Amino acid sequence: MPHVVTQACCGDASCVFACPVNCIHPTPEEPDFGTAEMLYIDPSTCVDCGACVTACPVGAIVPGHRITAGQERFAQVNAAHYDVDQFATDVRFPVDMTKRLPLAPVVTPAPLRAGPQDVAIVGSGPAAMYAADELLRLPKVTVTMYERLSAPFGLARYGVAPDHTATRTVMRLFDDIARHPRLRILVNSEIGRDLTLDELRAQHDAVFWAGGAPTDRPLRIPGVDAAGFSSATSVVGWYNGHPDFADRVFDLSSRRAVIIGNGNVALDVARILTSDPDELASTTIAPAALESLRHSKIREVVLVARRGPLQAAFTLPELIGLAAKSTVDLVVDPADLAGIDADPAEVTDREKLALLREIAARPHDEASGRPVIRFAFGLAPVEVLADAASHRVSGVRFERTTVAADGSASPTGETVDIDAGLVLSAIGYHGVAVPGLPFDEARGVIPNDAGRVMDGDSPVPGMYVTGWIKRGPTGFIGTNKTDSVQTVASWRADVEAAALAR
Repeated sequence: MPHVVTQACCGDASCVFACPVNCIHPTPEEPDFGTAEMLYIDPSTCVDCGACVTACPVGAIVPGHRITAGQERFAQVNAAHYDVDQFATDVRFPVDMTKRLPLAPVVTPAPLRAGPQDVAIVGSGPAAMYAADELLRLPKVTVTMYERLSAPFGLARYGVAPDHTATRTVMRLFDDIARHPRLRILVNSEIGRDLTLDELRAQHDAVFWAGGAPTDRPLRIPGVDAAGFSSATSVVGWYNGHPDFADRVFDLSSRRAVIIGNGNVALDVARILTSDPDELASTTIAPAALESLRHSKIREVVLVARRGPLQAAFTLPELIGLAAKSTVDLVVDPADLAGIDADPAEVTDREKLALLREIAARPHDEASGRPVIRFAFGLAPVEVLADAASHRVSGVRFERTTVAADGSASPTGETVDIDAGLVLSAIGYHGVAVPGLPFDEARGVIPNDAGRVMDGDSPVPGMYVTGWIKRGPTGFIGTNKTDSVQTVASWRADVEAAALAR
């Protein structure tokens, strides 16, 4: 049987380059690589050689005959991606996808046509590690990495849910990179506190800023200052033992929590809040968070989105994984799915809608005692409600919306209140300005051209960006690999052009 890519897919394309028959798509050269929710193996082309299994850094690829309970749907998803009629008529693709694009060759980089280069990287998350890996392929390059925390690897360590054990194994790859003799990682080193940006630039030939998007997009509605309102990001940091959030205390004494937003982070938090603490005990969850969850009274988490199911921010693989859990009841109101095109053009949308319809059709037995994760669509937050005396969260007021064909949501004037003792915002991440560098406040990124930091129309000499601070908080762990390759290519072109000009 053909191999199958499953939920843990990180999208770094290592498997693409390992495959001898070019059966894993999209490749980095294909137009939808940057937006694909995962990579897919063509069951009609796969020869079961296992090369992709060895290459995958997170153990996401399994032989078809070894698919475990709950993963069966991934075989269907992989096959559906290769619907020949769909690819032949899909206007997104400039070529006929029934004719596979050539497999990108794995080549040894040509020698650097310049003298030795000393490069600094600020941050040590996935984007930083992939950039270091690419730079260190060049013998004349040494890299010093500056990490403000006491342990490296950023969101790979502190952002991946503790029960996603396969995804967390990407840190083994980063450990291998970290052992490179020409790489130094200086932990507990913060730029701006221990070293100024000007000092950093003076000490190195070039600086790669890979600081990520460490803050939340603010939810600008009344009531967010009430006790019991927080960000989903802080909860993620709390249960992962992030030093910035390890001492946080969350009130889990109410029956219901509301999460505003329905991206993968929101699903992660909902899953952890409703998981059996005994199951979490075998994961990497922070001990203090586990102890708090053992005493939690939360039995229902409502994931609320202002738009409809087809615009849901969570990915299909994440929904499949959640739907396979037998210890929690998922609830979708059939009315939220009414009137939606029964057969959307996008393969991913079709599969996502089909699974949501299956969930909506499942019987829900409140007497079962199982915790509930409830999806709610078409509700825009208007106000966080709070008890007048205690100023503690008591719920959220939403306004119903209608969703147009283009995906935009319009208010209807009808409001709905949902009671809750814990309200979390999960509407996305946002980058932080770096003193001394230009910043696009609206997008939360450092302006750049293919990774070169730009001040207006002019590049800032020796300054580069990669990761979320470069492109915004999009993609997966592995997306940072192709992102970093692009930045390193820009840096190399600049270094060699300067060398030739001398």
